Amino acid sequence: MAIDLLVRSSGGNKTTDIMYGLMHEDINNSGDGGIYAELISNRAFQGSEKFPSNLDNWSPVNGAALTLNKLAKPLSSALPYSVNVANPKEGKGKGKGKDNKKQKVGLANAGFWGMDVKRQKYTGSFHVTGEYKGDFEVSLRSAITGETFGKKVVKGGSKKGKWSEKEFELVPFKDAPNSNNTFVVEWDAEGAKDGSLDLNLISLFPPTFKGRKNGLRIDLAQTMVELKPTFLRFPGGNMLEGNTLDTWWKWYETIGPLKDRPGMAGVWEYQQTLGLGLVEYMEWADDMNLEPIVGVFAGLALDGAFVPESEMGWVIQQALDEIEFLTGDAKTTKWGAVRAKLGHPKPWKVKYVEIGNEDWLAGRPAGFESYINYRFPMMMKAFNEKYPDIQIIASPSIFDNMTIPKGAAGDHHPYLTPDEFVARFNKFDSLSKDNLTLIGEAASTHPNGGIAWEGQLMPLPWWGGSVAEAIFLISTERNGDKIIGATYAPGLRSLDRWQWSMTWVQHAADPALTTRSTSWYVWRIFAHHIIRETLPVSAPAGKPNFDPLFYVAGKSESGTGIFKAAVYNSTESIPVSLKFDGLKEGATANLTVLTGPEDPYGFNDPFTGVNVVKEKTTFIKAGKGGAFTFTLPGLSVAVLETADAIKKGKGK
Repeated sequence: MAIDLLVRSSGGNKTTDIMYGLMHEDINNSGDGGIYAELISNRAFQGSEKFPSNLDNWSPVNGAALTLNKLAKPLSSALPYSVNVANPKEGKGKGKGKDNKKQKVGLANAGFWGMDVKRQKYTGSFHVTGEYKGDFEVSLRSAITGETFGKKVVKGGSKKGKWSEKEFELVPFKDAPNSNNTFVVEWDAEGAKDGSLDLNLISLFPPTFKGRKNGLRIDLAQTMVELKPTFLRFPGGNMLEGNTLDTWWKWYETIGPLKDRPGMAGVWEYQQTLGLGLVEYMEWADDMNLEPIVGVFAGLALDGAFVPESEMGWVIQQALDEIEFLTGDAKTTKWGAVRAKLGHPKPWKVKYVEIGNEDWLAGRPAGFESYINYRFPMMMKAFNEKYPDIQIIASPSIFDNMTIPKGAAGDHHPYLTPDEFVARFNKFDSLSKDNLTLIGEAASTHPNGGIAWEGQLMPLPWWGGSVAEAIFLISTERNGDKIIGATYAPGLRSLDRWQWSMTWVQHAADPALTTRSTSWYVWRIFAHHIIRETLPVSAPAGKPNFDPLFYVAGKSESGTGIFKAAVYNSTESIPVSLKFDGLKEGATANLTVLTGPEDPYGFNDPFTGVNVVKEKTTFIKAGKGGAFTFTLPGLSVAVLETADAIKKGKGK
């Protein structure tokens, strides 16, 4: 027997303008080695107390000796270490004549577990010091065979005691057969007067998204664009807090020339370059037309330490300065002038600022108590005074046992099993319009029954978990007047090193391994059909038929009817009879249905290329009484959108 549903033409609520978006922090090498397009790993030998500077991913060419060097006159105070490349001793390496004269020496970089080489324009640069007469040569080569795919002579030598920057463009003459490649810088050994040269900040970029300098990797950016996001929450995430109170994401160290960015001790077990900094995040938002949700440091570190009330002044000031940098007038504000000097004279608009990140978690209970008692109130007061038009978001939500002050919103981060998502379907119904809530992170992470995969997360997003996420999203859309927006997290994961396996997209140096997960398909289909006004749905006896069919309905910007649904807890297909008040027999619609494998634990495998998600769109007509009739399989996700706008009717 079909489930009969009637979507009323009025009586609903206007929804948020930014229902679906993105969240990014550098986890899983999603920044360095991920969406940040830099190909050179350890390009500037940045280090920290936790991750000391080293020569990882660098190797000598033709017997050269590589040494980590701390010169009296470094490239910059932010980058104190360089690599010294010394000529090989007599009898070593390949060359001609005594003392290996006419021999080329240099160094090679292996990239982030390889690098993709195609017949396209690469742009690069390196800084060098030391007395040298001659030219340099850069090339892209196979790490296996040594075959050269492209090379370029970089004119001009260098001087002792003076750093010079060498810039170049390199277009390979053939594609590499795989991503196991290296980038090489070399020169004539005999030209180095003192037998060695020092290099630093060695960089190489492929073409980037929208052609941005220091920009994003195109294929990964495209996976985000295809989701039709409307906001970008950054910089996280635990990255914002840092490991200690001295090592938080200092926004002012992420701006300006790369040579002035010291990097930071990442919170996910690797050093970060900060090449993807505050400006780059805002440019990312610009290029995808996203509303920025800017997280500001709130005085809590991941080790549980927090700033005492008497010392909160600097925490508040740096946060206000950050927003001044983004929004301040270039002529009348200190930080607005700094932004203008960096090439952005026009201020950005910032509507949302989040105070901290998951302040209910680290250092509890004392850390959370400090947030409730003084850290958040003091910061909210300062922001309301200076930026009264900005919507302030607390990093906890009312679901984290915090009473969110009037005028502020909360941030909810559910990482749950599928059954837990389904059981909480009505969770947001209790929210009032004063409990505005951001879903800043969410994902199905563990299988039902509390059985973790090898004691940790599932290895990849799986179909059953993704369907549960769809039900969670339906529950948020039903309360779209109380929800700021929702996003999955993390979005990206390197297949070579990760800390959190559940991600929308998996990637490696080889773009062929870029894989859209089962969850990516679910979030995409919902984001491609945005409800601007929810509408009431009448069911038999006036009761909703939730479980096994979960649904929400409403109108699009143009007035077309939208119905979103997911089937869970059913091994049988569910017949549906759906009417929209005001649409008659003969009305048309497109019905798109996502289904997965018989095994609910099936996933999209990056290494086999198997995509378990099947998507089918069907053109259907309304029958007698204006009813669209269709059947939804068990564990399926569906969206129906009418061709015509809904007109207000008298109801039935």
